Amino acid sequence: MPGPKLVGLAGSFNRPSKTYALVSHVADLASGQYGFAQTIYDLTDVGPSLGQAQWRKDLDDTAKRVIDDIVSADALIIGSPTYKGSYPGLFKHLIDLIDPHELRAKPIIITATGGGDRHALMVEHQLRPLFGFFMAHTLPTAVYASDRDFTDYKVASEPLAGRIGEVVGELSAFFPSKNRVLAAAE
Repeated sequence: MPGPKLVGLAGSFNRPSKTYALVSHVADLASGQYGFAQTIYDLTDVGPSLGQAQWRKDLDDTAKRVIDDIVSADALIIGSPTYKGSYPGLFKHLIDLIDPHELRAKPIIITATGGGDRHALMVEHQLRPLFGFFMAHTLPTAVYASDRDFTDYKVASEPLAGRIGEVVGELSAFFPSKNRVLAAAE
């Protein structure tokens, strides 16, 4: 029987990307702790039809599959690069193509990256209200990472790793830890 499904979305076109690296790092830890089957996407995976779509039906099959994966996930990790204090327009456009009821009550870890500390509140002032509109469960701990938290597109900061550990632990309100399940079965 497959485990719960975790989907990560990095709202960036850049490859390599610190946003993708952060989302992937969080997903790896969460998958290890809770037994998630995981998939990570970025805007390049969504493809060029996103910019031309007025409605979800206007997307090509690849982009439709990405949105279908997002809305069918048991939990999400959302990551956004920070541009001028907010998320990128095409990232928001992708989210706008999701019906609000499709994310209702879904647990979401919100993350963001930026050049420095000046944009740290983007997770609270931009991402949390966005997913609050969808009535999703954004977890209490949000994760913001600046350039200095990475080395070669890998999480390299102990304080950042600590915050990631906190938010991954908060998923236990929705999913039993794989380790607790194994201990209970013994």
